[in-house]
Amino acid sequence: MFRLQGSKVLAVDMTGDAVKAKNGSMVAYDGQMSFKKLSGGGEGLRGMVTRRLTGEQMTLMEVTGQGTCWFADRASEINLVNLQGDKLYVESSNLLATDSGLRTGTSFTGLSGASQGNGLFTTTIEGHGQAAIMSDGPAVVLRVSHQYPLTVDPGAYIAHQGNLQQSFQSGVTFRTLLGEGGGEAFQMRFEGDGLVYVQPSERNTIAGDV
Repeated sequence: MFRLQGSKVLAVDMTGDAVKAKNGSMVAYDGQMSFKKLSGGGEGLRGMVTRRLTGEQMTLMEVTGQGTCWFADRASEINLVNLQGDKLYVESSNLLATDSGLRTGTSFTGLSGASQGNGLFTTTIEGHGQAAIMSDGPAVVLRVSHQYPLTVDPGAYIAHQGNLQQSFQSGVTFRTLLGEGGGEAFQMRFEGDGLVYVQPSERNTIAGDV
């Protein structure tokens, strides 16, 4: 259903089914398509309320029809993730599209999440199907094992999946190690067994130089 045309355009072949995508990300389509704006980003009342409380902007649209629809957003690199009943945690700004077999929702990530400007809640995607996530530059997928936990710059973090425990460490950032920057100092740490997706550039955060 999902396929890439180049690295920055997602093509979705549809046969009467539906796909949820970032509002305004459709760049072309053929065949017969209908579009509906979805409120909140998460499913149900809880998803709408948590989005409103955190101020996290995640507006989705539902596309239904027969034919092919193409999606892109600000020339971002697109990465396809196949889910087989597991759960993907992704920053809402990095989510491009999910197919009809997946459910979207929200997950509480802890108070430190608000400090870095990425919100108290992370978007969750679960079920069986494909999701398309975006990155600023080609994404790198890093393996986390019990023997090798991973520490990530919050501005470079995109998503993670698997049996991982996420925590925040304060006191040091990558830039303060080098004597640069003066923002709030903390890092994201992942322990367990799973995958973490990072991008080769840092998003702007409220905390400043993280």
